[in-house]
Amino acid sequence: MKLYKLIFLLGILIFSCKPASENKAKEQSTVKFSTDFTIAFGSCNKQWKSNNLWVEILKNKPDIWIWGGDIIYSDTNDMEVLQDSYNVQKQNEVYAGFKSNVEIMGTWDDHDYGVNDGGTEYPEKVASQQLFLDFLGVPIDSPRRNQEGVYCSKNFAIGNNTVKIIILDTRYFRTALTEDNDTDHRYKPNVYGNGTMLGETQWGWLQSELQNSTANFNVIISSIQVLSGEHGWETWANMPHEVDKLINILKTTQAKNAMLLSGDRHISDFSKKEISGLQYPLIDFTSSGLTHSSTRNTGEPNQYRIGEMVNELSFGLLKFDFDKQEVLMEMRGLNNELQQSYTQNY
Repeated sequence: MKLYKLIFLLGILIFSCKPASENKAKEQSTVKFSTDFTIAFGSCNKQWKSNNLWVEILKNKPDIWIWGGDIIYSDTNDMEVLQDSYNVQKQNEVYAGFKSNVEIMGTWDDHDYGVNDGGTEYPEKVASQQLFLDFLGVPIDSPRRNQEGVYCSKNFAIGNNTVKIIILDTRYFRTALTEDNDTDHRYKPNVYGNGTMLGETQWGWLQSELQNSTANFNVIISSIQVLSGEHGWETWANMPHEVDKLINILKTTQAKNAMLLSGDRHISDFSKKEISGLQYPLIDFTSSGLTHSSTRNTGEPNQYRIGEMVNELSFGLLKFDFDKQEVLMEMRGLNNELQQSYTQNY
């Protein structure tokens, strides 16, 4: 009998010592969550590849889809080539069916902007902007056709509650990055104070949008990551003064419940930073990619990461519960499988 008891107790001990992350997705998939408004978003979509996630995204009944950048891959100075690339995506039957059911907003990143890691120096940015707006179906007489950059905002009213979507443009005005010739990283941070991510006009616009926002939640979309900055690729951390500027604007405007959505990296993760003077933690939810992912990337440093890094095909969901002031954030992939989730109570 003592032997059986020993085996039984040993089994309990082994199970209890199993890393929580191994059971995390399974446990979270059973959680019931009352959803009043659902945002779906994603990035990094090669237009010539099959995208098997559109059907899966629709299963979640999103109220809006937000492109986080790299809608197409078309690094070129030839606008006919760029136009043809957009047409391939637009004429995809599955995507056409998807967009007939869901409102679509979005921003661009480097590969739909026209040049890898490109910024303000790109010579065709004016023409590229018009093709981008054409793809999104922005009316010809929209003020967005005459402004520099693709940034915009929109309020979504749900009963007595409002979610404000703020789309940033991290390409049109972004000045040069500093190459890292000393390590295996591509970039290193600029000298503090050198360079701009958004440009003076867009910074002024963003401050006004947050200052005047009466929304319950303010969702800010950046094509590149804001908080994660140790990997050496493109990130706001390459201009640390610009990260500080964004945080200071959030603090001074006291916009309610702001959160960040980002893409670009071909991996997905949650980053969270506690900020003195801000009544809530700042979350940067990265979701990438839709048609290809960095399966060889099995881990990278991120001091702000909560949970695990996901290197599989993925899309992101934000589900809002206004009564509880909670947002359930989910990474999902093929077969609508839950990869990881995080709930933030505001």
